[in-house]
Amino acid sequence: MYFIKKKKKLLGMIYLIYDSRDGRMETKNNLLSKLTGGLPSSIRLRDLIRQIRACKTAADERAVVQKECAYIRSTFREEDNTWRCRNVAKLLYIHMLGYPAHFGQLECLKLIASPRFIDKRVGYLGATLLLDERQDVHLLITNSLKNDLTSQTQFVAGLALSALGSICSPEMSRDLAGEVEKLIKSSNVYLKKKAALCAFRIIKRVPEILEMFIPAARSLLTEKNHGVLIAGVILVTELCSLCPDTLLYFKKLVPNLVRILKNLVMAGYSPDHDVNGINDPFLQVKILRLLRVLGKQDDETSEIMNDILAQVATNTETSKNVGNAILYETVLSIMGIKSESGLRVLGVNILGRFLLNIDKNIRYVALNTLLQTVNVDNGAVQRHRNTVLDCLKDPDVSIQRRALELCFALINSNNIRTVTKDLLSFIEGADPESKAVCSSKLFIATEVHAPTKRWHIDTMIKVLTLAGNYVPDDLVGNLIQLISESSQLHVYTTQQLWKNLGNELASCQPLVQVATWCIGEFGDLLNSSEGVDAEPLNVAEEHIFGLYEKILYSYHMTLLTKEYTINSLMKLSVRFPKSISKVKNMVDVFGSNMSTELQQRSVEFSSVFSKHDYLRPSIFERMPAIERKTLNEVDVQNGLATEEEDFGDTSITKVPKDEGNALLDLLGTPQETQLNLLEYSQHAVVNSGGSNLLDLLGGLELNHSPEAQPPLSFPTSEESNIIMDGHLSNQQDKKAGIPPLRVFEKNGLKLDFTFERPSDNLQMTVITLLAKNETSDPLCDFLFQAAVPKTLQLQLLPPSGNVIPANNDGCVTQVIKVLNPSKTPLRMRIKLSYTTLGMTVEEQNEIKNFPSAAWQ
Repeated sequence: MYFIKKKKKLLGMIYLIYDSRDGRMETKNNLLSKLTGGLPSSIRLRDLIRQIRACKTAADERAVVQKECAYIRSTFREEDNTWRCRNVAKLLYIHMLGYPAHFGQLECLKLIASPRFIDKRVGYLGATLLLDERQDVHLLITNSLKNDLTSQTQFVAGLALSALGSICSPEMSRDLAGEVEKLIKSSNVYLKKKAALCAFRIIKRVPEILEMFIPAARSLLTEKNHGVLIAGVILVTELCSLCPDTLLYFKKLVPNLVRILKNLVMAGYSPDHDVNGINDPFLQVKILRLLRVLGKQDDETSEIMNDILAQVATNTETSKNVGNAILYETVLSIMGIKSESGLRVLGVNILGRFLLNIDKNIRYVALNTLLQTVNVDNGAVQRHRNTVLDCLKDPDVSIQRRALELCFALINSNNIRTVTKDLLSFIEGADPESKAVCSSKLFIATEVHAPTKRWHIDTMIKVLTLAGNYVPDDLVGNLIQLISESSQLHVYTTQQLWKNLGNELASCQPLVQVATWCIGEFGDLLNSSEGVDAEPLNVAEEHIFGLYEKILYSYHMTLLTKEYTINSLMKLSVRFPKSISKVKNMVDVFGSNMSTELQQRSVEFSSVFSKHDYLRPSIFERMPAIERKTLNEVDVQNGLATEEEDFGDTSITKVPKDEGNALLDLLGTPQETQLNLLEYSQHAVVNSGGSNLLDLLGGLELNHSPEAQPPLSFPTSEESNIIMDGHLSNQQDKKAGIPPLRVFEKNGLKLDFTFERPSDNLQMTVITLLAKNETSDPLCDFLFQAAVPKTLQLQLLPPSGNVIPANNDGCVTQVIKVLNPSKTPLRMRIKLSYTTLGMTVEEQNEIKNFPSAAWQ
């Protein structure tokens, strides 16, 4: 001990000495600790940050972090309580840098149990960063949280509420929900606000306990403190979103919410809540969002909101982003409720002003909202069509694409020419991806709204010329079908395609493919003056074959283009009889081509010349008009179902591919495993209501011969209603002969099939699905899907709704048509999904016990 005291006096005079063992400068306290056998003192967090920032390489940084982590571990092992709070704080900083810090989890719990507030604060912060419900340590914090939630110190209880909201698990939420509910009812404004936000996080994790918070949440909306009001509005909005039954309870508070919002809008300057001249914009936005939820599909409630929404829209300053945020929420509320037509026009005009804003984010938001609004009030959006078209010139790609989608949504028969002219200008300078999307959608739009066939063909030829090789492959086939069925324009179309074939053939190969097909079919008409708007071109046969040689011998041409060309070349042998030898020589060249496809075609075509020349004129005569279904036909075949359309949902929804594959594996023998599907078209539109189509089997590509099984006959809307209602006596008589079948019963949901055999088509069975719900909660987003073996054809008509009322108070019906030419026993694989209490449920079942009378 005497020696140690002497050393202490010596170190009191010398602050830094040189350690010859490893060349480091050490402080007095570190050396003193070594001499006394203890640990060196802990450096401060700011010193650690300074050391890490001073590192010039990643290796230096790792060395500093590893050294400090080793020291922190050693202090944890020594149960050093002096620097525990500081060490955990440094560990959290190390964790934020991306280094492992899991070994500090138990130390966080020790700090939480400490009576000192600063220890609790760091401990709870560490718990929110280092703990999650996958770790066992997470369960140990529940008791500490419960004790702190009942603390008399509001800041301790506030720490516990913040931590619980961040890391609550379902089990922890159930255990502590009662304490949180008591704090919501407390008189302390600070705790009320935090408790409401914590309750919001709890009901998101455990929706089934939301009922206990409903009375407390209602009382929050009568508070005067803005912080408590915001928290209360957030909680009520979540309650209404998770449980539709609570809407009726909170709709009574709409007048109170309108009054609060009006006071915020009309009140003067408030220094405590003013943001850029606007009184508490955060509370205004939250109230507008809640009003949108409460007023959806409710005329009476929406009527109460109309005046205040008009006041907010007209009295909000737009010079700052704060005002734009409020106006944006106002527009969403106007479009989301049953508002008046004049108010909707006002909302669309606000979005139109957004499009003129120099801020790209505001313009993008406006385009997104207009895209959702176009289905609600197309006429009001049409007034801003020119502004939307100007957005196509914006250098920002995201704005371009949103404006492009909106342009196609605005196209109708009256403005198709004007909008198409701007879209063609856009295609010329667009990026490759936009060229492909725009050309494909433009064909669909012109298919529906084209004033004449000639204009349609001219437009698509311009698209092929401007978009070049970025045109999708399916567009080539669709255009060929269009040309084929336009018999009066064959001469005109062929001549126009020949004129558009320039010198840069490799850069516009889809145009070359369409042109070679037309020349092969109608090449002898190039110099004809017959037909609509025909102009003889005086093209020599040598020029045509010279062009074909240029295409076939070019290294830049794709295999598909050469296949089109060599097929067209064989047809020209019939169109130009004087050039048969020329055609034969050109075809023979590819008999030894490296491409097996071209080689096979060449050999087969050469054999036609040598062995079957007498059949060549009939083999290569003009093709008959290609029949095809227009894009607005209803064609819902096996594996396709309808999905109800909601505000803002304009996309086609598909079930993931793996789910479709799972259905494929459940239909018995390998021969029956293949399902009879028509190719799914993402452009199909259902006439009644414009509902989107949902592909049951995820877009699987299976071979199907349209001739093998005739398509189903589709009923009119009146016939569908008769089938679904089932009130007519003759329908009941037909169903009486086949007993109903219970196909599914689980968790209160029951599905029954009733059967009918139409007298005019004995190969068809009409099945009516009846879905009932015996539970006390409604089943939302109900979706029924079905698949049958290859020998059958299936058609699903739109359901009567997608919400099954609770307690058997109503039902959902859907008609299923099955065509069974071979009269094989019925088998069906069904899949259904629905949402209850915020959770999505999916079920599958296979039905084999159909009554024999349903298919014999």
